[in-house]
Amino acid sequence: MAKMRSVSLEVLNSGVKNTMMESLGIRFIAIGEDFVEASMPVDGRTHQPAGILHGGASCALAETLGSIGSSLLLNLDEFSPVGLEINANHIRPMMTGEVIGRAEPLHIGRTTHIWEIRIRNQEDKLVCISRLTVAVVPKR
Repeated sequence: MAKMRSVSLEVLNSGVKNTMMESLGIRFIAIGEDFVEASMPVDGRTHQPAGILHGGASCALAETLGSIGSSLLLNLDEFSPVGLEINANHIRPMMTGEVIGRAEPLHIGRTTHIWEIRIRNQEDKLVCISRLTVAVVPKR
């Protein structure tokens, strides 16, 4: 499997300014050769009306992680990573605290990347598991 390009957490976190990631409080916390991790608060920004973590917020965290992972594998002067399909199974509710998402590649191909994203609570219990397919699109 290809190794991800090295980049600092400061650079990644500075790139979320004025985006949905900033609105949701997503911040990158770890990067390795074959994974990327980010945290997201579980609070009013990420709640659904019943006061629990919104499934869409979990999907936003998952897509952020997989898309950034793909961007760290690509020459961004030549290719763009574009989310093609996402699915998620929501395992347990969260009312407060923080979740940590970790994306790891399942398949890195020429035209698609497939990522598994596990979102866990502060007790390391699975909250959501997601799979994201990223299209690798040549720039024109």
